[in-house]
Order: sequence, then structure tokens, then C-alpha cells
Amino acid sequence: MLRAGTLLGVMLVLSGCMLGPDYVRPEQALPATYQHAMEGWKTAAPSQTDIRDDWWQLYQDAELASLLRQLELGNQNLAAAEAAWREARAALGSSRSALYPKLDAEAGDNRSSRAGGGISRERNVQLGLSWQLDLWGEVRRQVEAGHARLEASASDWAALKLSQQSLLVQNYIQLRSLDEQLRITAANLDAYRRVLRISENRYQAGMVTRADVSQALTQVKSTEAQQLDLQSQRARISNAIAVLLGQPASGFELAVAESLPVMPELPHMLPSSLLERRPDIASAEQRVMAANAEIGVARTAYFPSFGFSASGGYRADAWSGLVSTPNRFWSLGPRLDLRLFDAGARRARVQQAEAAYDQTVARYRQTTLEAIAEVEDTLVQLSSLEQEYRVQAEALESARDALRLIENQYAAGMVDFTVVSHALVTAHNAERTLLSLQTGRLTASAQLVSALGGGWVQGAEEPSGVQ
Repeated sequence: MLRAGTLLGVMLVLSGCMLGPDYVRPEQALPATYQHAMEGWKTAAPSQTDIRDDWWQLYQDAELASLLRQLELGNQNLAAAEAAWREARAALGSSRSALYPKLDAEAGDNRSSRAGGGISRERNVQLGLSWQLDLWGEVRRQVEAGHARLEASASDWAALKLSQQSLLVQNYIQLRSLDEQLRITAANLDAYRRVLRISENRYQAGMVTRADVSQALTQVKSTEAQQLDLQSQRARISNAIAVLLGQPASGFELAVAESLPVMPELPHMLPSSLLERRPDIASAEQRVMAANAEIGVARTAYFPSFGFSASGGYRADAWSGLVSTPNRFWSLGPRLDLRLFDAGARRARVQQAEAAYDQTVARYRQTTLEAIAEVEDTLVQLSSLEQEYRVQAEALESARDALRLIENQYAAGMVDFTVVSHALVTAHNAERTLLSLQTGRLTASAQLVSALGGGWVQGAEEPSGVQ
């Protein structure tokens, strides 16, 4: 009994061992700052690096906020990601169960025979207890890997959520841009029709040729065609938003808005903050953790496994009187398993686990590099669009001034229609270009928020924005 107790004590001490390397985050060379940070930007305070769930409030658009809430409830891609997370959680629970003893119950009614003999019958009722000791940490490493996979699944879910939110924001911005384009087109159509009436009046008075009327009518019809195309584009964007919300496109409609969302203020995050903020990087690192734990699982195959089993019950040839002392039986004892030869299979599994770990490390580093490049690309785009927007706003103002003067000169007969037509087209194009640049800035801001891993905490104050 003393020897058995000593053996059990030694085994329990050994059960605290875990083979395989402990996880250490792979080294990753990161720049101190972004190369293309916009002038005047300040590094975010530590409190601003916390991710906020309602980052779209930065755009100060109540309808957009309502759509984002609907997306969380109805988006089917997010529903699938949530189910994948629950699957990973269940798998982790299954792995953890191997740490504990197992209790089984059995009842049987068996018939058997031998050559030259009659048929014998045996009834039994019994309980069995078994426990595989995790001396070398195989099960604990499996649990560690399962926990890392669960965290990776949660990060995948968060990354998909951020991606779908960003896509919805970008589609919404595009929809509101089309609303603005339709407003601009309607205003320009009124201007073209006004010029057409002037041309018709001057033609009736014999002051111009029919060519002026034809050119003016061509501009009217071309603008009407543009209006129809913009309406078609708006319908397609609306359908895309419906799909993101998990709603049938045929029953979904968004009313026309009178303005674009507010351009948010965007802080300048440090590249190192991406490691804590971006869910895709977190997912890649969790998969490195899981692969690291699998190396330990593979290495335990070199060592013996220990277990205990116990069973007891009653066995007889009839159900009557089965539960009685003469029919009682029991068994108890330890078990040791050790594979002596496998032609290199264990070594191959260890090498396979190590190679899988190296793959996940490379993917983790690649994900980080791509994340930094994504932020840099968006910063370049935002900086360029900001400068273009300021210049184009000045160009639009000049084009409008020129158009007012030329329209008055044409009405007075001082210039021909070609000058008016050119001024109209120039002003129209300048306004559409400015709107395109503003839409691009808003879209790039949503892409930057996504590239940075989400929004940020602005303290107790409401998020501010600038046009």
C-alpha cells in the first residue's frame, strides 16, 4: 500500500510537467511611425487606442448608426462566424473533458456457445471508472491549443464584423454621394433647360441659328440620361446594403438624404498599436499559439502513458438474484502504455508540428506587414484627397463665377452658345469632381478606421468631425 501511494504521489507530481516550448510572441520589426502621416496629426493618447464598438458615430449620421445596429442583428456572414465561434468553444470543452475521470455504466444480457456445448447465458450490471493521467501535458497542451483556436475564432468573428461594418459605411457613403450627384444633376438640368428656353426665344427672334437650339437640347437630353444612370446606380447600392443587413432587396428602400456624413477627425496611431487593435493580427497570433502547443502534444508520444481503471458489478446467468454477494465482481489496477517502435512516425509528427508552427509564424508576420501597408496606403490616399479637395473647391468657385457672367452675356447677345455650353459643362464637371473628392475622403476615412482595427475612445466627449 505504501509503494502504491508513493507511486501515485510521484505520478501526481509528474502530472504538473508539460512538454514542448512555452509560447513567446514571434519577433516582428515595426517602424516607429507611419511614413505618410498627414501634416498636423497628433499621436493618439493611450486611452484612444481602446477599440469602441460604435466607431461609426464619428460620422454623426443617425440613419447610418441605425443601419449598423441592424447589420449586427441580421448579417448572415456574422451569424455564420458566431456559429463557428460556438463550434470552437464546444471543441475546447471536449478537450478539457480528457483531464477528468470517466464513469461508465453497463447492463448486458449475452448468449454464447462453444462447439459440442450448449448455449450459456450471462446477465451483468456494472460500473466502470477510468482515468488517464496527463503526466506529460498532452491533454493540457491540447486544451491550450483549443483555447488559442477559440480566441482565433473570436478574432475572426471580430475581423469579419469590422469588415462588414466598414463595407456598409462605404456603401452608405456611396449612396449619399449618389443622392448629392442626383441633386447636382437636377440643378444642372434646370440650368440646361433655362439655356434651352433662351436659345429657343432667340431662335424665334431670328438672332441665332437652329444649331444653338439643337446643342442646348442635346445637353438637356444627355443630362436626363445621366440622371437615369445615377438612379440605376443608387438602386444597386441600395440592394447591396439590403444584403449586408440580411434583408430582401425587393422590400428595402432608403429615403434620399440632403447631405453627406460628417468627415471625422482621425488620430495618428502608432504602427505597434496594430498588434493590439487589429483582430486579423490577433487571429494570426492565436494560431501561432495553437501551433506552438501542438508541438508539445506531438512530443508526448515519446513517453509512456499512465492510467487507472476500476470496475465492479454483478454477473449471473439469470436476472433473479443478480444483485447478491456471490455474483459480485470487481477489478482495479494501473495501466502503462509505451510504444517501442513506430518506424519514425513520432519523429515525423514532431517535425510536422514544427513546420506547421513555422508556417503560422510566417503568416502572422505577413499579416502584420500587410496591415501596416494598408494603413500607409490609406494615409497616402487621404493626404492626396485632402489637398485635391482644397484646390478643387477653389476651381468650382471660379467656374460658378464664370458661368454667371457668361449666362448674362449670352442673354444680352454678347457671346455665342458655344461659350455658354463650355461654361456649363466646366461648372458641372467641377462640382461633380468636388463631390467625388469628398466621397473619396469619406470612403478613405472608413477604410482607415478599418485598417486601424476600429474606432477609438474620445473620453467623455462626443466624437467631433470636420467638413
